[in-house]
Amino acid sequence: MQIIISDSSCLIDLRKTVLLKAFLLLPYEIVIPNTLFEEELLRFSEQEKKALLDDGLKVLDLPGDDVRRAIKVQADFPALSIHDCFAFALAESIPDSILLTGDGGLRTIASDHQIEVHGVLWAIDEIHKAATATVSELIDALELFESDPTIYRLPSRDLKVLIRRYKSLVTE
Repeated sequence: MQIIISDSSCLIDLRKTVLLKAFLLLPYEIVIPNTLFEEELLRFSEQEKKALLDDGLKVLDLPGDDVRRAIKVQADFPALSIHDCFAFALAESIPDSILLTGDGGLRTIASDHQIEVHGVLWAIDEIHKAATATVSELIDALELFESDPTIYRLPSRDLKVLIRRYKSLVTE
């Protein structure tokens, strides 16, 4: 089973749209580095974190070599947070894994290192393909993304295209 290494931003965005469980039902093994789980998901209650684990999210400790790699990546790319670097190092260490992130800088560096990388809009499409949420739920999520000023990193044009595409599925 292919592994998705998620940073915290995509999990936070999916939580806002109530699609987190649908995401965790995808036919992937979904993991997050332990430091991100403990330090980046601050608005998640202990009950929500437990539900994530119960729904299949795996939390991985980074071995020493990956921690050293993350520190080196941050030294080379100081615009990245150490947590982004932990996600990168984990993705780099697991062949054929997918890095899921909303951070543009992290996406660029991952692509430059031949790591498959996607964002939350890709996750929405994967949820649709796997039918783990309804089209109406996906439209609601996308419209929430469009209206939420705190989700500034999503490409507006791509978001509008997805909304139109999913709305066309409802009217067919």
